[in-house]
Amino acid sequence: MKRILTVLALISTLGLTAWTLLNNKEAVEARVYKPNPDQKVGVRAATAELRNLAQASEFLGSFSPNRTIEIRPQAGGQIVQLPIEEGQTIGAGRLIAKLDDEQIRYQIEALQVTLEGYQNDLKRYETLVKGDATPAINLERTQLSIRATQAQIKQLQKQLANTTVTAPFAGIVTEKMAERGSVVSVGAPIAKVTDISSLKLVVDVPEKSINQFRVGQSIAIETEVYPQVRFTGRVSMISAEGDAAHNYPVEITVRNSAAHPLRAGMYGAIANTSQLKNQTLAIPRQAIVGSEKQPQVYVIEGGRAVLKPVKIGATTNDYYEIISGLAAGSQVVTSGQINLQNGTPVVVQ
Repeated sequence: MKRILTVLALISTLGLTAWTLLNNKEAVEARVYKPNPDQKVGVRAATAELRNLAQASEFLGSFSPNRTIEIRPQAGGQIVQLPIEEGQTIGAGRLIAKLDDEQIRYQIEALQVTLEGYQNDLKRYETLVKGDATPAINLERTQLSIRATQAQIKQLQKQLANTTVTAPFAGIVTEKMAERGSVVSVGAPIAKVTDISSLKLVVDVPEKSINQFRVGQSIAIETEVYPQVRFTGRVSMISAEGDAAHNYPVEITVRNSAAHPLRAGMYGAIANTSQLKNQTLAIPRQAIVGSEKQPQVYVIEGGRAVLKPVKIGATTNDYYEIISGLAAGSQVVTSGQINLQNGTPVVVQ
């Protein structure tokens, strides 16, 4: 009897607990927010329409030479020839300076006499060794002496060649740093040669415009010194790193002109027009959701926001060109997309 009462009490307790939990669940569900599927979300919108997206940006810079080098000799000594003057145009391989080489020539001549003696000894030793009249070691020592002397001669010939200083490339002598008769040491600058057969126009391009440039792109260049002449250059380098102001150096190589010669330090300007159609269907940049590879927009149709994929083309700072996916006159959501799902009722504010 006692066991029966205990079981009944346990069943009653479990039933009471289940009833309490069920009531609590209903109370919690009653307090949970349930969005109204018919409640409209406030958004801002814009109309897809034809716009003139062509834009031109002018960038200023200065010309720098194609290359500049300080001529420094690899030998020291007195300058006996210096057939150059500042402003002179010289070709590649042209003599810049000649250093005194008399002592080196004397040393080479002495070593050549020594070498000749060793070679004569070698012939004699070869004959004597065949007749066992002298040890073979004498022959080996003479061969080694010949090799050592030949190496010394080659070393002196290299020093002799270094006394002749030539231009590594064609250019203009922009600075003369020594005079004939002066004594220079190894590595001391003698002259500076500048090549301006081509020049490099370096301009700083802001971050928002850097994508308008590509390596190899042909660009028209204007100068203050020849206001009526347009030069043609090619983008040769786009910096991979910008400065603190988010400007990126862009280098444009320009062939110099004999009719209108440019000089390093002159100012140049480029007017880079992005390749956009004058009239094209466009929407504000804020309307695009997703990524540039899979762009989408919310289009307002029948009071609801309908998510549609689009194909975008060129871009400016404020607008995207729409190639397909939208028709002119369509209303697109530009603000409030975070609160939207496909088919959400909306009201334009």
